[in-house]
Amino acid sequence: MSNTRHEDLASLLARHSTRVKAGEHVLIEAWDTPEPMLESLIDAIRAEGGHAHLALRSSRLMPAIVGGADPAALACWAECDRHRMEKMDCYVGIRGSSNISELAGLSADEQKAWGRDYLTPVHFEQRVNHTRWVVLRWPNPGMAQLAGMSTREFESFYFAVCTLDYARMAEAARPLADLMEATDRVRIVGPGDTDLSFSIRGIPVRSCTGEHNIPDGECFTAPVRDSVEGVLHCNAPTVYNGKAFDDVRLVFRSGRVVEASAGGAGTAAIEEILDTDEGARFVGEFAIGFNPRILRPMRDILFDEKIAGSFHFTPGRAYDDADNGNRSEIHWDLVTIQRPEFGGGEIHFDGKVVRRDGIFVPPELEPLNPDRLGA
Repeated sequence: MSNTRHEDLASLLARHSTRVKAGEHVLIEAWDTPEPMLESLIDAIRAEGGHAHLALRSSRLMPAIVGGADPAALACWAECDRHRMEKMDCYVGIRGSSNISELAGLSADEQKAWGRDYLTPVHFEQRVNHTRWVVLRWPNPGMAQLAGMSTREFESFYFAVCTLDYARMAEAARPLADLMEATDRVRIVGPGDTDLSFSIRGIPVRSCTGEHNIPDGECFTAPVRDSVEGVLHCNAPTVYNGKAFDDVRLVFRSGRVVEASAGGAGTAAIEEILDTDEGARFVGEFAIGFNPRILRPMRDILFDEKIAGSFHFTPGRAYDDADNGNRSEIHWDLVTIQRPEFGGGEIHFDGKVVRRDGIFVPPELEPLNPDRLGA
């Protein structure tokens, strides 16, 4: 990978994603990321007048430090890292683990403690709500394997996706956000027996065009908490806390998941996740994906939730800036793709078709279609 590609991506992260200003402090939290990329990012932050701070992490060591950790140890770690996060104006998280299942060996109780005692205070409460933040993966052979590509092919794909013209995407996404803001009832029909109805009335809408995730390409809101009715049958594979799930199916009544299943031995595991707390069985996010260069799933949610022609529905915590009041220790994005090769489907806003078989129908939304946005 050339230094030019590193520099282009670093410049995007500093100038577009986090919008670093002179005198601001930026925390770079890097898991298994090559030093040349980190050097380029430090240089890009300093070029904007910012102060770069660096925390190096090892994905391989996370199970050792989290597994069996005493609550006092997690509390101390969280207190220290939250204090540092409070000093930061911006955050860049680069995650380069070659094994998405590193945390799979942790028990359910250990994973709950990790989420409750560390992730919630440091990231969900402080970083998400009080910094300008962006998170991204780093390409490696493990990701290439998940995507069904050679390492070299995947690296080219990665940089093409990550350095898309996000300013252009932001302009194209504005009409969709406006339309969602004006919508009350949503109905989604799709692959399998997916047939969902819910309201998004009064819930803020946010368009995501390179500010928080790289790659990016979605508009998100949340359903009115108790309004979700029907069936969600996901056709994209997913990973949660290191465990892989396929063919996830959820049944909702009055907003709550009342039935849940997954392929293979996944049903027991999915029930365990949904029993984390009361909010885990309610939905905290609904989003429509439209990145024109991401076309198929690879069990990496930062890519999969942006797939062109997809939507995702998220049991668990709502974001504070699109809040329906749901609180939970989990936030599990479940993706369904509605392009014809994945079974098709439609999204209706207040009785009108907004997207059919992955293609936006209203003229003002046509610039978001892959043939326009990816041109």
